[in-house]
Amino acid sequence: MGDVGSVARVDWPRARRIARLAAIGTGATVAATVATGGVLLGQARQARRTIPMAEAPPPRCDGVYGAKLPGPPVTMVILGDSSAAGYGVHRRRETPGALLATGLSRRLHRPVRLCRFAVVGALSAGLKPQVESALEVEPDIAVVLVGGNDVTNRTPPSVAVRYLVDAVRALRAAGCEVVVGTCPDLGAIRPIQPPLRWLARRWSRQLAAAQTVAVVEAGGWTVSLGDLLGPRFAAEPARMFAWDRFHPSAEGYAVAAAALLPTVLSALGAGQERRSSLAGREGVRSLPEAAQEAARHAGTEVSATQVRGRDRGPGGRWAQLRRRAFFGVGAAAQSGAAESPTLEGLA
Repeated sequence: MGDVGSVARVDWPRARRIARLAAIGTGATVAATVATGGVLLGQARQARRTIPMAEAPPPRCDGVYGAKLPGPPVTMVILGDSSAAGYGVHRRRETPGALLATGLSRRLHRPVRLCRFAVVGALSAGLKPQVESALEVEPDIAVVLVGGNDVTNRTPPSVAVRYLVDAVRALRAAGCEVVVGTCPDLGAIRPIQPPLRWLARRWSRQLAAAQTVAVVEAGGWTVSLGDLLGPRFAAEPARMFAWDRFHPSAEGYAVAAAALLPTVLSALGAGQERRSSLAGREGVRSLPEAAQEAARHAGTEVSATQVRGRDRGPGGRWAQLRRRAFFGVGAAAQSGAAESPTLEGLA
């Protein structure tokens, strides 16, 4: 996801405004602390010292998964930043791309050709060349994971979202379905201490909600990743996060892939109605309402829908909010029995 140390470039007027509004919901005392620039700057420096910079590149995961299965392969591309590339793991089968391709192949009973174009450290502004390369392989489905670096670099959400929308529109114009895993909750990263953690959470959720609205308007699907790993990381940090304590471990990526796979299947028209309860929070909403709800509840899918034959209502485009049961794509990776892809000459 990039360099957390760049959180040090804090937008102080914005930070103070967020604090005054008490948007994080922690009261006036914390708000006053957040407004203290020296505290935030010191914590950003500490996070930079604690979280190592990216070193070796993640393993390549390109190839054909389920090559012995019948039928033409489904072509899937993976775009975005280090979380899409699989930084933090050492084996190809542990990357999110390999986990998704393996799970997709097994459930479609067809081969899946995977091409990864994600780049470690990428911002949303870096999606254009990735999309241009992806379109050359004529993808059927694109999975995009991006946003963490936009938060740490304090890219204005409107700017980050504009680049993401351009990417989604280009892919959709080529007939490719698009699933976006929205910005993760950087407030779940333990080396980032309060009050900086609370600001990081606020900024992450703002961007995730904005991404959801824009992607669904552009014809894509979203899955909120949010603090999906947060509770388990707190209980089992050595298992769920990699050596740098910032990127997911193999098991962490398996959890994220399990959340994404049902939506990837649905986008391809092969969805299964295995849902878990959102305690009444599923159903049809206006898109802005659905986006805010999804940003608060990790693992929530948002897609466009109609009400009485209409795309829009008084609050804007209609959206369907779902929480699907996670598919256990990580079981094979954890046991070491994941299927190895045939490379067919791919890099």
